[in-house]
This record gives sequence, C-alpha cells and structure tokens, in this order.
Amino acid sequence: MIPRLSPGVCFVFACVLLAGCGGFPTGPEADAIAVPSPNHNARRPNFVIIHDTSNDSVAPALRTLTDPARQVSAHYLIGRDGTLYQLVDEERRAWHAGASWWGGNTDLNSASIGIELDNTGAEPYPDAQIVRLLELLKGLKERYRIPTGNFLGHGDVAPGRKVDPSRYFPWQRLASAGFGLWCDEPPLTPIPDLSDPLVALQAIGYDVANPAAAMAAFRRHYLGIDAAGEASEAERRLLQCLVIAKRNSGTV
Repeated sequence: MIPRLSPGVCFVFACVLLAGCGGFPTGPEADAIAVPSPNHNARRPNFVIIHDTSNDSVAPALRTLTDPARQVSAHYLIGRDGTLYQLVDEERRAWHAGASWWGGNTDLNSASIGIELDNTGAEPYPDAQIVRLLELLKGLKERYRIPTGNFLGHGDVAPGRKVDPSRYFPWQRLASAGFGLWCDEPPLTPIPDLSDPLVALQAIGYDVANPAAAMAAFRRHYLGIDAAGEASEAERRLLQCLVIAKRNSGTV
C-alpha cells in the first residue's frame, strides 16, 4: 500500500525533482531546494560601449577576441567593409570595458553591449562600417530601450586609460540618429550651478578623479581633437549645454 503524502511533502518532492531535471545549474548552493519561479526575465543592457580594435584587419582582432588566454571579448565586431561578427550573446557579460566608470557605475561590463570597430585608431571610419553600426545600434536601442545618452566610447568610461574610438569617430552622425548626446547651440551665458567644468563633466557622467583625462576624453568625443589644458569659455558653454541635453533626454 502506498502511503499518502501531505501536500507540503508533495510540494518539496516536486521541487527536488525539478532540481534534478536541470531546473537550475549547479552552483555554490548545490544543496538548496530548487523552487523555480516564473517571475523573472533576462537582464537587459543599459549602455553601448564602442571600441577600436587597433588592428590593420579583422583577422588579428578576431584571434584576440576569441583567445581564452587573452580574456578579452566583445559582443560584436564590425569590419571595415561592414561585415558584422557576433562573438558573445547579448544576454551574456562580455569582457570589453575593463576598469571603467560612468555616472557612478563601476562595472560597465555587466551593464553594456561592447562593439569593436576594425580600425587602427589613426584613420577615418569607412562609410560601410558606420552604416552597419547604425543599423546595429537601432536594433539594440529598440530591444533594450537604451537611453539616448548611454551610447559611449571606451575612452569616455575609462579616461586616461583608453582613447578609443579616436578623434575621427563620427559622434555627431550617431547623435543625429539618436545614439548619444550632442549640442549644436551652447548657451550664450553661463549657467551658475555648472560654471565649474569638473561639475559639468561629472554631471554628464565622466569620472573626474583625473580631471585632465576627463577633459581630454570630452574633447575627443565632442570636439574631435586631442588636446590638453584648461577649459575655454566655449568649452564651458558646450559642457553646460550637454548637461542640459542629458537632463532633457531623461538619461539615467
């Protein structure tokens, strides 16, 4: 005669069966009773980080990005001819940003999609490559509702350590398509609470622990120049305009 089990015991027994059937991967808490819940979904990226490969062709970049010993990767690589390579599933954490910081976020790898562009860093970006990039960004923005201001360069999130994409990258073209902040008409008069360039840089999202590096990253992105020195009055107005643009875009 088969004994009758209480409802509570039946529930636990069912959970154990689910665990044994692969409901969860084995982890550090392997002795836990698995009680799968339907109340979850995939974590979505909130940023896109754009990189240069610093290579002369796609082949060495692919070798680097797929070499276990190098421990570096990206979700996508776009060749000079516009060929798109996917290296990591969008729902997985690729290893592309490294030590990074943006708006207080210190783990951009866990919150972003990484895109490598086949470029040495000392050359213009071919139109075919940028067209394919814009197509990719459109899909990413729609899929994950990525805020307009969260399309960034590696040099933006790692100032002083990285300088890619280079000053040749067409950030204005991307911004006109809805990917990134831009400002064409800075205010004529200073905004008191943003008069300090470091305050404005930090409000945009930059890590200002190294002020010179943060200013250099800003100039590379928004002015297309590699330069050092104190912020000019025109640069101060541009910084203030970008903060306003960020606030108006609702970027977080």
